[in-house]
Amino acid sequence: MGNRLSKIYTRTGDDGTTGLGDGSRTQKDSLRVEAYGTVDELNSTLGLLIAAMGNDGIASVLLDIQHDLFDLGGELCVPGMEMIQDRHIDRLEKELDRLNADLPPLKDFILPGGSLTAAQAHLARTICRRAERRVISLARQEPVNEPVIRYLNRLSDLLFVIARTVARASGAGEVLWNHERER
Repeated sequence: MGNRLSKIYTRTGDDGTTGLGDGSRTQKDSLRVEAYGTVDELNSTLGLLIAAMGNDGIASVLLDIQHDLFDLGGELCVPGMEMIQDRHIDRLEKELDRLNADLPPLKDFILPGGSLTAAQAHLARTICRRAERRVISLARQEPVNEPVIRYLNRLSDLLFVIARTVARASGAGEVLWNHERER
């Protein structure tokens, strides 16, 4: 287990740097910090989604994903660490297949919304896509465990399917893009 913080402020970041998990320091706006910071933002957004859902099966799946994201962020914070594996991606794919089986095929684009929880799932999806882009940028400069990118890619797909699922379950339904609307 890592170090425990006995006090929250250390003043060590006042110069614009932050400590990585291996003890080294880097700029707070480095690609690595951007990547794990965006994963942290995604994890926080999933916390909001879980709180809005209450106690349901999807919330339980999302809680497992939060744990994965904490590991993934830790992996990005400690250069060279590898925690996310193919089995994590397999679990996402199984959940994707399970939830998608009950949904009608897409015939139109869907706008974010339908219900509060569906909108929150769409927000999480867009933050996940940004996290994926940040990790890809990092991977161009430094080694990154390859399953991390696939995990984030698959997670954004799952969040889209979750948004569709909860929108339909709420009774509000999905909001379809009307390309023929009057502009």
